[in-house]
Amino acid sequence: MNSLTLIVASSVGVVAFAVGFFARKLLAQNQVHSAEARASRIIDESKIKAKEFLVDAKDKSVKILEEAKEEERKRQELINDQERRVDQKEERVDHRLKQAEKEKGMLKAKALELKKIRQEVLDVKQLQVERLEKISNMNKDDAKKILLNLAEKKYQEELVKNFSKLEKEKKGELEERAKNIMTQAMQRYAGSHATEITTSTISIPSDDVKGRIIGREGRNIKALERLTGAEIIVDDTPEAIVISGFDPMRREIARIALERLMEDGRIHPAKIEEAVVKAKEMIGKKVKEAGEAAIYDVGVVGLDPKLVQLIGRLCFRTSYGQNVLLHSIEVAHLSGLMAAELGLDANLAKKAGLLHDIGKAVDHEIQGTHIEIGISILKKFNQPEAVIDAMKSHHEDYPFESAYSFIIAAADALSASRPGARKDTLENYLKRLEELEEVVMSFEGVEKCYAIQAGREVRVFVNPEKVSDLEAVKLARKIAEQIEEQLNYPGEIKVNLLREMRSVEYAR
Repeated sequence: MNSLTLIVASSVGVVAFAVGFFARKLLAQNQVHSAEARASRIIDESKIKAKEFLVDAKDKSVKILEEAKEEERKRQELINDQERRVDQKEERVDHRLKQAEKEKGMLKAKALELKKIRQEVLDVKQLQVERLEKISNMNKDDAKKILLNLAEKKYQEELVKNFSKLEKEKKGELEERAKNIMTQAMQRYAGSHATEITTSTISIPSDDVKGRIIGREGRNIKALERLTGAEIIVDDTPEAIVISGFDPMRREIARIALERLMEDGRIHPAKIEEAVVKAKEMIGKKVKEAGEAAIYDVGVVGLDPKLVQLIGRLCFRTSYGQNVLLHSIEVAHLSGLMAAELGLDANLAKKAGLLHDIGKAVDHEIQGTHIEIGISILKKFNQPEAVIDAMKSHHEDYPFESAYSFIIAAADALSASRPGARKDTLENYLKRLEELEEVVMSFEGVEKCYAIQAGREVRVFVNPEKVSDLEAVKLARKIAEQIEEQLNYPGEIKVNLLREMRSVEYAR
């Protein structure tokens, strides 16, 4: 039973397995056929789409190709048109070149012809001149002089009037403008000034100190004079000692040294030497401070410290009793104001004005004029050429090379000629007037002359029979030029020439 059941069960299992196998096989075959069908359908659809894409691409390619051909055709037409235009232009240029060459040849021929005609005219003119010279027995220059003299005599009165009128009008306008500019500069800057003196007075507590300053057999005062270079005057003036000397720096050193000695109370040669050394150190500091104060006052920057030191030394330098540093500061301010009025660089004018007398700081130590020394100093410190050109002409030793040269000269004259700014001895004053009158009297036709207004004007009387009206105008100019060449004077000198003609008759 069990065996039969087992056999039946086994048979059923085998049958079931076989049925399942065949069923799965059949199902797999069906699935394969279905996938193949789908693949075949997809492939067919892809082929159809590919054909459609190829047709569209072909149509687009054909269209692009046609557009490219059309564009190429248009471009070729444009190129052809441009080439045609270039050819036409070249033809026109060639035609113009040929025409220009033809005209050039014609012009050359005309130029040669004109040159030939001109030479013929010159030859004829020269021949005429030679014939005229032969006939008149005089050359061309002599004839020209005669004609000019005849014309001058004929129109002498008219020439004098016109010349005087033009000279007065233009000179009046220029002088008026110059006066306005200088007046405005002086009004805007009114610096104080005082004449320097050659002595310094020191007050002492009692007359007993005088004996101590003199020392035994005068050894103290001799040592002090030897070390300072100043003269110590101990006279009967109560409670006062006078220091005399033309060098302000030496006088100041002596004054400081004496004051220190009197404060200390010990006065002997060793102490005097020590006091003089200390005084020189103090003067060095004062010089530096004076230079820095000057450039600060003027507003000039960028100067070398050594150049500033030289500027400070001008504080102890005088010219005709006028302090040179104060004079330089005043010239700088006046120059800057005048340059501003004329529309020029005020800073450059100020720098040139401040440095115009820089040579006076060391002119007692170096050979040469203060202008030459100043030029060397400014070149050494690499100052601009414009500054050097402006300052070197203020005494007319060099020609005026720029407007700044005239400005510096005018400012220097203004500062020096202000009342009370400088002092002069009576001897020099009289000598200058005598030299002025000698120069004027050296001219032919001058009968007498008078220097008036402290030498700022000279009145000249001429002989009317020897000097005509036109010659009087020329003579006044010659006298002025001669004065400029031979004399040195501050400011300007007016030459006033007078010609008087009197005709006297008596009716009887």
